[in-house]
Amino acid sequence: MRKVTGVQGRAVPLNKADVDTDQIMPKQFLKRIERSGFGPYAFYDWKKDPDFVMNVPAYQGAPIMLAQQNFGCGSSREHAVWGLEDSGVEAIIAPSFGDIFRNNSSKVGLLTIVLPQDDIDYLMARHEELPTAELVVNVEAQTVAVADGSWSRTFEIDPFVKHRLLNGLDDIGLTLQHGDDIAKFEETRTELKPDTKLAALNSLKVG
Repeated sequence: MRKVTGVQGRAVPLNKADVDTDQIMPKQFLKRIERSGFGPYAFYDWKKDPDFVMNVPAYQGAPIMLAQQNFGCGSSREHAVWGLEDSGVEAIIAPSFGDIFRNNSSKVGLLTIVLPQDDIDYLMARHEELPTAELVVNVEAQTVAVADGSWSRTFEIDPFVKHRLLNGLDDIGLTLQHGDDIAKFEETRTELKPDTKLAALNSLKVG
């Protein structure tokens, strides 16, 4: 997974609460066997409405999404995260998230930021009025700010998640950090047990 040190750009104001994973990625697309290519199907049903905010030209391609309470609730489908990531969303800012959705996001480098409701309401109103306005997110400093510097907030992030994001470590990357220990273990592992040699792990390494 790529390193996530920060995000800067326009923010699409998805001013809805309790957006669940079924709405983010409808069930008919779950039979796809690839992890990539889900972007066009994110919010598939909602996009049929020409007035849906993600259809507004000024917001298309925005790397930041603003959302309301309990974003990503519902089923545990990872496809919802993959669809958002593939559609170009790099960070989501909301008052709260579904726990499983937030955990799935951390594993692919999709940054989820929790801010108080008053801050979300301010940002929603600002970016509905000024679609081209930009936000700046700094993961190391744990800050969200408007690009002109007139407003900023800090946010909390789990230290382990922060480490993963800053270093671009998905689950496979975390495992490969212990490559030497795995190799030493294999040197003395009985041949009667399944082969888990490091070469097999390296074959899974991406990038």
